[in-house]
Amino acid sequence: MTDTAQPRPDPYCGPAPGSDTLLTAWNGDAALLGALALLVGLGFWRLRAAEAGRRRAFGVASGAALIAFVSPLCALTVALFAARGLHHLLVIFALAPALALAFPLRPGWAGAGFLTLSAALWAWHVPLIYAAAWDHASVYWAMQGALILPAWAFWSGVLNRPRELGAQLSAGLQLAGLAGQMGLIGAILTFAPRILYPEHLVTTAGFGLDPLQDQQLAGLVMWVPGMVPLALAAGWLLRRAWVEAQNGDQNGAAQRGPA
Repeated sequence: MTDTAQPRPDPYCGPAPGSDTLLTAWNGDAALLGALALLVGLGFWRLRAAEAGRRRAFGVASGAALIAFVSPLCALTVALFAARGLHHLLVIFALAPALALAFPLRPGWAGAGFLTLSAALWAWHVPLIYAAAWDHASVYWAMQGALILPAWAFWSGVLNRPRELGAQLSAGLQLAGLAGQMGLIGAILTFAPRILYPEHLVTTAGFGLDPLQDQQLAGLVMWVPGMVPLALAAGWLLRRAWVEAQNGDQNGAAQRGPA
């Protein structure tokens, strides 16, 4: 009986490069390049009369999109799961906040953005969903959108929040919640005793790693550049909210005077 099983297709970013071919592994997808050129052109046209800070922020967002989806980083995510984690951080911590500064969404969407971003972050690390994104470009882009759009809404609320105490406290708690999730995912990846993503079983050797080492490196990526900056920002915001609350109580007591 002959084996009729079909080989798995290459993922969206193409075949896995080796260390010797990485620098030439740029994504030449004409549809993607055309869409990015259109969006970047429209964005700068919309910001033609805006303040320079918003234009600079959109320039950062445009550069982050090019690095994430056109540069060899896209191909590297096929070879290394650790690069996939780095790709996620670039989208969440560079592309999305830059978009939030250039084109802020409604602050009221921040809570929904936090919840949706959290769900998408965990979904990306479910092996069955990861396999579907690997095999189908439509799933891949749906999952990318599930990161970018809610992260854009989340950072719009954090970076453009009112100065009221409640808004600062809410932003700090959301940052702490996202940091905690980054740390938990990092711990799962670092201490998992077996390979969770067989897609990378034969793709890591070109970079001197075995698949389990690659998975552990991905966990460290989520921990160090992922969790630590968020935790520090959350701590700073929560401390400032606490100090302002204390000052507000003292000022209120001073205005009331002695009993």
